[in-house]
Amino acid sequence: SSGSTQSTGGEEGLVGAPGVDGKLVDPPVTPQDPVWDIWTEIITEVVTKNNWGQKGEKGEMGIPGFDGSDGAPGADGAKGAPGSDGAPGADGQPGTDGIPGNDGAKGETGPKGERGAPGMDGSNGAKGVKGAPGQKGLAGIKGQKGEKGISGEKGDKGNDGKCNIDDYSPCNCDTHVVTRHSQSVDTPDCPAEFTSLWSGYSLVFFEGNGYGLSQDLGDAGSCLEDFQLLPFMQCSASDVCRHGVRTDKSFWLGTNQGADFASKPMNNIDEILPHISRCRVCMGTKYIIARHSFKATAPACPADFSEIWTGYSYVMVTSSSTSGGGQDLSSAGSCLENFFLPTFIECLGRGTCSYYINNLDYWLAQNQETNQPGMWGMGNVYSGLNDILNQGVSRCVVCARNSL
Repeated sequence: SSGSTQSTGGEEGLVGAPGVDGKLVDPPVTPQDPVWDIWTEIITEVVTKNNWGQKGEKGEMGIPGFDGSDGAPGADGAKGAPGSDGAPGADGQPGTDGIPGNDGAKGETGPKGERGAPGMDGSNGAKGVKGAPGQKGLAGIKGQKGEKGISGEKGDKGNDGKCNIDDYSPCNCDTHVVTRHSQSVDTPDCPAEFTSLWSGYSLVFFEGNGYGLSQDLGDAGSCLEDFQLLPFMQCSASDVCRHGVRTDKSFWLGTNQGADFASKPMNNIDEILPHISRCRVCMGTKYIIARHSFKATAPACPADFSEIWTGYSYVMVTSSSTSGGGQDLSSAGSCLENFFLPTFIECLGRGTCSYYINNLDYWLAQNQETNQPGMWGMGNVYSGLNDILNQGVSRCVVCARNSL
């Protein structure tokens, strides 16, 4: 500006003294090292007495310094990859026995083992108490005819009789036995003028070892006083008898209980007895016969005979095997008062009773009055109880000879 004086620059000054080299100020030792003081004096003297010029060329490498102290631990490195499996180690020494474990759960029952060999005979036991009286046995076999007795003394002379060749007066000194079956659980009555001998259960026939033995239902042998599923036993020549052999059978007249062929066989006596017919054995002086009509109506009794009962003409039975048995068609046993199907029930040695569809009844058939009466019914099938009674089964009558 006006009135002022413009100043000019002065001459360039001298080069300043060199600065302190930071590397010399910080010696490569620590205060704890024994040479620390020596380094400090050298550095101080160099700095104070020498004027430093331009940086000189790099000097020769000095002698190696002392090892520095250990540095602080570095940060953990990254986890390395798994190493390869080492070689198998040697087997260790066997360990000591462990403490016993708890009992395991009970296992399932194993299969039945084979039958073992018979054990040795035990010692004789103490004498048992006297048993209760046994059941009444069956009637014994009829004995052989006895020897002729000693002749009796001659009797007194009788009154003179009258000889009329046309007279017929039957003697009533003989006795006759007839058995009647109710085909129910009720015991039947004897016919008029007949006396009861016993009552029981209606037996049809036995089967043992495949062979059958039938009973005439009009005779006393068909009415057993006691009921057993198997009333007989099987005996061999070795002094051994077996009661209730599984293949043995008995057959009894049934009752109108109805047969369920699909039901399980009965094995309880209280369940079985309602299926067993009752019977009665009767004795009288009248001769008994049966007559069959081959019609749907019962026939009349012959002259000098009176009717005892009417019924259905029963012929025979067969079991599932080849055995069976039949009735004498002149016997009262061939004229059953009721018609039931099946007529009988089968009991087995294993302790059961039941109805079996392959057990068969046989009855006399009707012979209708047609242009060929002897050919009636050939090939006919009667289905249902009404057809069987009206067209199939013959009727009969049981008659007793009148006393004159």
